[in-house]
Amino acid sequence: MEVFYLATIIIVLLLMMSMTIHVLGYSGFNKTQKGWFIATFVSVSFCALAEFAVHYNGDAYNEKFGVILTILTILQFSLSPCLAVLFAGALGMKYQKIVGTAFLAFNLGMQLICAPFGWIFKFSDGVYQRGPAFIAYIIAYFGSLIYMIFVLIVVGRKFNHRDVGTIVMVFVVLVAGVLPMTIANVRIAYPAVSISACICYVYYNDLVQQDISAELSKNQKRVTEIQMHITSGLANLIESRDTETGGHVARTKLYVETLAKDAKAEGIYTDILTDEYISLLAELAPMHDVGKILVSDKILCKPGKLTPEEYEEMKKHAKFGGHVVRDVLQGVTEENYISFASDIATYHHERWSGGGYPEGLKGEEIPLCARLMAIADVFDALISKRCYKEAIPTEEAFKIIEEESGTHFDPKLVQVFLKHKEKYIEINSSIGEN
Repeated sequence: MEVFYLATIIIVLLLMMSMTIHVLGYSGFNKTQKGWFIATFVSVSFCALAEFAVHYNGDAYNEKFGVILTILTILQFSLSPCLAVLFAGALGMKYQKIVGTAFLAFNLGMQLICAPFGWIFKFSDGVYQRGPAFIAYIIAYFGSLIYMIFVLIVVGRKFNHRDVGTIVMVFVVLVAGVLPMTIANVRIAYPAVSISACICYVYYNDLVQQDISAELSKNQKRVTEIQMHITSGLANLIESRDTETGGHVARTKLYVETLAKDAKAEGIYTDILTDEYISLLAELAPMHDVGKILVSDKILCKPGKLTPEEYEEMKKHAKFGGHVVRDVLQGVTEENYISFASDIATYHHERWSGGGYPEGLKGEEIPLCARLMAIADVFDALISKRCYKEAIPTEEAFKIIEEESGTHFDPKLVQVFLKHKEKYIEINSSIGEN
């Protein structure tokens, strides 16, 4: 029995040590919470060691150590009802220093008063014995359990998943507290308390992590909404400067999304065209012409054909677009989001053969998002009326796209585009000019 008891105490110490190490290295708690947790685990360890010192040889003891054992028991009986307060402080309850001081002062005072008379416990005739007023300690102990249950309910209400977590922790406290006190062999008390403290800690930490995840998700949703407002706001700003473009932004967004989905379905560029990529493409497509914000109205809204000099100025909108995107989104969102938007705005006028602008990229040097955008942008420009031209028939536009395959456009994407003509005709009909 002594070997088994020693083994259980060693387990208690190892558990509490591991919890202490975890708390010290965990960044999710502030210094105050860490202090409360460590105080809890150290106190459990002390109480377990004190009980072991008294009961390692049954209830017999060496009378030479009677005074030491009496002091240890006084401290143990004073501290054990305070474990609930210590853990409540770790869970974030306010005023626990005051509550803890009151608990400790009451129990320590009671033990000091009763110890000389052996009312709660005594060491006599070489044997540890419970006194006639031992019930006072049990009441204090159960009072702490009731307080702990109250704390778990109050703290649990702060969490999104409080129902399951709170029920589990209340159950654990009852098992740790009630069962050991109702079984004659009190030697199981602190191992039970130790294991329960670990379980409570794990569940509490899990609740914290779930709430952190929920908060991160909420914040991410808020950031996404901000991004979308910025995107749509910039796109609307561009459209407001050129009223004849009408629903160009809305249509090209659907064109490019449809083309990307069809390409993926047919096994083209599947290493790039993930669902996340396509979603981001559709979200950022409206920013493809954002650089036009830096082009003068005289050129942007000119009713006739542009002169070579004016055309060179117009071409700068692609390079301007990348700069505008970075200036607006820098610090608001992640770099991959900014780079994606910048690629669309900067490179959607590059040509597959290398004759485009602003950098003369060719083939797959051109980002895929820009190659997709190029087809959507040119197709919609061909079939839409502009201040400098009339709209051309849809079938003629499809023919031009086909003729430009391998020179202006990615031939693989053109093949997919032409295979699903009816989808683009439907999009154009459903949105039309505004």
